[in-house]
Amino acid sequence: MEGLPNTAEVALADAIRLAGNLGFEAALTRFLRRSISCNNVVFIVYRRSATPDILYSQADAPIVFKDLYRVYVPGAYLLDPYHDLHLNRISPGAYRLLDIAPDQFQRSQYYLDYYRQTTLIDELTFVSYPDDDSTLNICLGRDASTPRLFGTEARETAVRIAPVVSALAHRHFSQFSRPAPVTGPAPHQADEPVARLRRVLAERHGIRLSHRQAQVSLLILQGHSSVSIGLRLGVAAQTVKVFRRQIYARCGLSSQAELFALLLPLLIGAEA
Repeated sequence: MEGLPNTAEVALADAIRLAGNLGFEAALTRFLRRSISCNNVVFIVYRRSATPDILYSQADAPIVFKDLYRVYVPGAYLLDPYHDLHLNRISPGAYRLLDIAPDQFQRSQYYLDYYRQTTLIDELTFVSYPDDDSTLNICLGRDASTPRLFGTEARETAVRIAPVVSALAHRHFSQFSRPAPVTGPAPHQADEPVARLRRVLAERHGIRLSHRQAQVSLLILQGHSSVSIGLRLGVAAQTVKVFRRQIYARCGLSSQAELFALLLPLLIGAEA
């Protein structure tokens, strides 16, 4: 490909040759790391009604993925901006975390209590769809060992190679994808975390939130301000503040930190 160094072209040739076979993920990772400077790579598949699958990971610093299986996969993924792209079936392509994250992401308890501990400072993710039930995210990260955000050149390269990455990923992973259930109509994906939260909160603590209150709770934990939540739900910011007060009162809480401490263990411990 024009503009890529020869080492990247060789790695791309390996990825094309290995698509559908063992060694593909490592070959594609070599191509990506030689095209875009990063410290870690992880392949994640989000599914409609199940926890994510980690298909492959590679990191220069082990701390980056230290809590991946203990915290993220069991439930914290529901608060991840990239999972939100999965729920909304965003177009395939390359997306930078800082461009798609909620307006108060870096002030959210998810960021403060989980994401910051990974030492990640920036991510670029390639989104593709192996089948109608799954979203594949190939995430390239920069962590504290290289304290530089992805610059213009890296972002432009990601956009340029995204169609190639998507095509290769689809060719390789579609053969391993799980068929969608055929027993009935598919649930509305964006409502699943809300229903899950309402069910588990009622079962474990006897606290019953309305559908809208549970929606607002998750959006708060994801890092959305009252204004941002209002725009997403089509209500006034002042109405969102009313919902906040109702949620805190019903749960017997007084802060976002307490809400996070209550809900995250439920999300992690709940069955999908």
